[in-house]
Amino acid sequence: MFTGIVEAVGRIKSVDAGGDTLRVHIDPGGMDLSDVAIGDSIAVNGACLTVAALENNSFAADISGETLNCTCGLSLFDNPVNLEKALQFSDRLDGHLVSGHVDGVAEVVQFRQTGDRCLLAIQAPEALLKYIAPKGSVTVDGVSLTVNQVTGLSFEVNLIPHTLQNTNFKYLEQGKKVNLEIDIVARYVARLLNQA
Repeated sequence: MFTGIVEAVGRIKSVDAGGDTLRVHIDPGGMDLSDVAIGDSIAVNGACLTVAALENNSFAADISGETLNCTCGLSLFDNPVNLEKALQFSDRLDGHLVSGHVDGVAEVVQFRQTGDRCLLAIQAPEALLKYIAPKGSVTVDGVSLTVNQVTGLSFEVNLIPHTLQNTNFKYLEQGKKVNLEIDIVARYVARLLNQA
């Protein structure tokens, strides 16, 4: 489990193909790896990946075909990626509960800076929209965000300066694909209502 509070922006250093999986080597940026061990989980752009190797102040993770099919940006050389280590029981929960299981790929339809704030509008897959509600939580590329409004097939969030400075959102632009995870609580509520 994660919180959606990004610890660092890293970069994909290299990608090695091997059968049905890819091994990505990630420069962790400013994230401290001294407490990371092989087998630990790190969210990379919102996808929970398992550390397969630690090497020269970087880590490697294997990505299955299934993960590649429902995410974007994990296999692009030099791509900036949001990183977060798994939540520990003693940690504060500053964002919201994030599983690191990406539900789908969405598209940025508007990215507009207004003063020190930024409006981000994202078109979500239609099947996921029923889980997205105003004032609810959503995870975009591993970042916990609060939804302002939902209109048609898109939803809007406001990005504060801290988020822009400490995530890969500074590289967003219209048309860019992003990883989307809906709120886990919304998923279970919808499931329970469908069984009633």
